[in-house]
Amino acid sequence: MYTASGLTDIDGKINQYAPLVKRIAHYMMAKLPANVLVEDLIQNGMMGLLDAIQRFDPTQGAQFETYASQRIRGAMLDGLRANDWFPREVRKNSKRVEDAIHTTEQSLGRMATDREVADALGVSIEEYHKLLLETRGNQLIYYDDFDGEGEHHFLDSYGKEDDSPLEKLMDEGFRQALILAIESLPEREKLVMALYYEEELNLKEIGEVLGVGESRVCQLHSQAIARLRSRLKNMR
Repeated sequence: MYTASGLTDIDGKINQYAPLVKRIAHYMMAKLPANVLVEDLIQNGMMGLLDAIQRFDPTQGAQFETYASQRIRGAMLDGLRANDWFPREVRKNSKRVEDAIHTTEQSLGRMATDREVADALGVSIEEYHKLLLETRGNQLIYYDDFDGEGEHHFLDSYGKEDDSPLEKLMDEGFRQALILAIESLPEREKLVMALYYEEELNLKEIGEVLGVGESRVCQLHSQAIARLRSRLKNMR
């Protein structure tokens, strides 16, 4: 049962960390399709913040902001999953690209070029680049990867069996596998990933660094994600 003082403390924490929710929401929006509304992310994130305030145990040694950030992101991901945010056709095309990259690189024993992947898909290089643009919002991990059909799912090799999706994403084994996969990317795609995720530059800014247009950066990012998913699926 909450006292008036307790409710005041909760309200104070919500007001203090509401900007954190908005910051995380806008950061996630940069990687999501246009049909996702930032207001929905913020609403779900605020629920995650409230949950963090109620559950936080300072004796565990964690900083509240770190703990809250995890809960906020988890609540946003739950909301995205519930709303089936990723269009089925885009998800289907993303898988086609991943499969073509995997098959081509397995056959060649090296990185596949854009044209080689396009040939594997049976499309022109222009059509392939259009596919990459259409999958702009593709993610490294989809919730389907936790709930997919079949005996083995995408993250079977990472985390413990009873881990939540968020805990599996944070698992050390997964992080190490991801680092190795990123290191294996072509230099241009590796640079895009570093500028986007480490330096937090937007696509336009990355384009200025690389001397290319924003659409080309988008293609490189989508292709890098497809390569990473292909490699992580097979790191077992």
